[in-house]
Amino acid sequence: MTNRDVLLSAYDAQLRLRVPPDLPTGIRYDLQGSVLCISGRYRGFVETTRNVGVTGAALNALIKEHRDFFAARGEAVEWKTRGHDLPADLPDRLRAAGFVPEDRETVIVGETVRLNADPVLPAGVTIRVVDTRPDFERIATLQSQVWGEDHAWLAGELESSVRGAPGDVLVFVAEAGGEVVSSCRLEFNPGTDFAGLWGGSTLAAWRGRGIYRALVAHRARLAHERRVRYLQVDASADSEPILLRLGFQAVTTTTPYVWTPPAPG
Repeated sequence: MTNRDVLLSAYDAQLRLRVPPDLPTGIRYDLQGSVLCISGRYRGFVETTRNVGVTGAALNALIKEHRDFFAARGEAVEWKTRGHDLPADLPDRLRAAGFVPEDRETVIVGETVRLNADPVLPAGVTIRVVDTRPDFERIATLQSQVWGEDHAWLAGELESSVRGAPGDVLVFVAEAGGEVVSSCRLEFNPGTDFAGLWGGSTLAAWRGRGIYRALVAHRARLAHERRVRYLQVDASADSEPILLRLGFQAVTTTTPYVWTPPAPG
């Protein structure tokens, strides 16, 4: 098993500040020094190197610059932090600028060679890769049910991602009797050792039956066939213990800090 420090070093070096070679229509990546700003999606996104490289008043100004950029667009923005980032007071400064932390997740990395197993599904459940708008809308409906908030925007974002990176963004559903009971994505990162597992969500009535594990195994096998070395997941508290039992390793934590523009009026 690869040492945790080696995995974390590879994660920091290869995945942070990565600009894909092919961008979906309408999506802009702006890389300036230690900061990557992404606009044109459902909400803005700010990514940094492990050490942002500025402190104190300069860091406050950097945060304000990006917040105000999205404020002028009337858009929310997520600033993604990790538990080992520097300076250590970055979260406090984000809060002072009006950013609100969402749930902390654990960054987990697994070696595909150790995860390359046949998926085991409950009777009557099948896995299918999807690439049409109607299926993306079914996934958005599923996500809205699972998370208790409107995810209608997700259909357009999935469609844009798949069209912008054909073959590198794969979207899957698990179905039973024609009903979508779970969904997820596999995102390849050409030029790196990593692929990402994203969006895993299962209807409450279907949890605990091995569907999530089967979708992980299915995606791990596809990644292994493409000679991808590692799989990376931002794992929730629910999925973390499952992934650790499968052989993944926790390397750090991640917390999104989100600024939302004031409601009109």
